[in-house]
Amino acid sequence: MTRTRVRGRFLRTKWWSGKGKIRTASEQGGALAFIAWRVAYETAITLHGEDYVYRDDGQRLDVIAEFLAFIVHLVDRISCEQLPDEVRDKLINALGSKLARHMEDNRFDWEGPGDHRTSFISLLNRRLDGYAEESFDHEAGPGYGMYRHAGHCVQQHMYEEDAHDNRWIIDQVMDIEGPEIYGKIHKAMRNLLDTGSVDLTPPAELEDDIRIPKPGQGVIGE
Repeated sequence: MTRTRVRGRFLRTKWWSGKGKIRTASEQGGALAFIAWRVAYETAITLHGEDYVYRDDGQRLDVIAEFLAFIVHLVDRISCEQLPDEVRDKLINALGSKLARHMEDNRFDWEGPGDHRTSFISLLNRRLDGYAEESFDHEAGPGYGMYRHAGHCVQQHMYEEDAHDNRWIIDQVMDIEGPEIYGKIHKAMRNLLDTGSVDLTPPAELEDDIRIPKPGQGVIGE
């Protein structure tokens, strides 16, 4: 298999620098995108190290996209009870929009020109809708069903008859990768929310058409 490197040049960014500095939800969402991409990318690499087989980097990007959708929903669930709805919506929208740009850059490198941004936003909206139906405890984190849902989404891209180890990918995500992703994102969100550094001023507008469903209520606007 000929490989091209999945780009990570955009991972050089400042995190919450400056004590007591208040940042907008949009700025915080952009900063969270740095963490989200790194976690999703490293998880995809870990799967390969565990003998799960990628056909090519296009398939690897499909898996990264699924992990990103899972992470965006985790950020939404963690912030759901701690931020006003309009600020939470802005945070998630900015996070998703920044990740869409990252994915667009990488898809362009692998597949060439195309509406890669819209494709990722569409995936994100579908996954947010699906994950919203799964249980989440603000102390314990995702329920069994949410990890299973994440594993199923990844499995759709990974299962091939000639790659026998890939059939176990759903268990790998449910038992190992999913909880590890949650631990990393929970820590990042705790740092954000505990500092009190989010500007709670209601945003004037959203950047992209990312519809954030209330958990268990489906997609807003449908």
